[in-house]
Amino acid sequence: MANDSPLVVQLRDAVVLAGGFPLLSGVTLELHAGSLTVVTGANGAGKTSLLRLLAGLVALSSGSATVAGVDLGTGDPRLLRRRVGWLGHEGSFYDDLTVRENLVFAARALERPTGEIESVVAHVGLAGRIDTPTKQLSAGQRRRLGLGWLLLRRPQLWLLDEPYASLDDEGRGFFDALLGDVVAGGATVVVSAHDPLRSASLRPRTLHLAGGRIVGDAS
Repeated sequence: MANDSPLVVQLRDAVVLAGGFPLLSGVTLELHAGSLTVVTGANGAGKTSLLRLLAGLVALSSGSATVAGVDLGTGDPRLLRRRVGWLGHEGSFYDDLTVRENLVFAARALERPTGEIESVVAHVGLAGRIDTPTKQLSAGQRRRLGLGWLLLRRPQLWLLDEPYASLDDEGRGFFDALLGDVVAGGATVVVSAHDPLRSASLRPRTLHLAGGRIVGDAS
């Protein structure tokens, strides 16, 4: 069945090289607005390379790629950064600043109203830690802070690299609920993971990568 939602990602035979070695080897992919996609595969399969390409963090060596309306070969990278949100393993935070201070800094840099911060902190379950220095947060709490940062940004495309790593069942449930809300709101979410998501509440498209190629695609 055709998907009438706007295309957010369109890759055609995308290749990414590092020192002549192919990190991605001819990936063709379309992702629509309001979709959740999980990219699985072993270490070195190309999961993070795919997310980094979509974020504009690695160069396209050949093929074509359009992400959030920006051509990765010729488009404005600043426009791409405004439309795409990336959350890596640790997140980019200042450890000596509190949760509140980190989000105030991010909001001002993004020209977003700081009055949203308390509601965002409550949304990600950190209301009781809002004045805690970030260096005192657990790994799971840092991931929640990263999601709060993305909620402030409101990107069209969310790229989450292994967000479930080291989370307990409560943390996984929280992430599932928030991702469901984000997708329902029309954003496109791509999650990298070693294994398919186990939550019955989410029905993502699952791509399996091996050797920098998509070798499985299931809904």
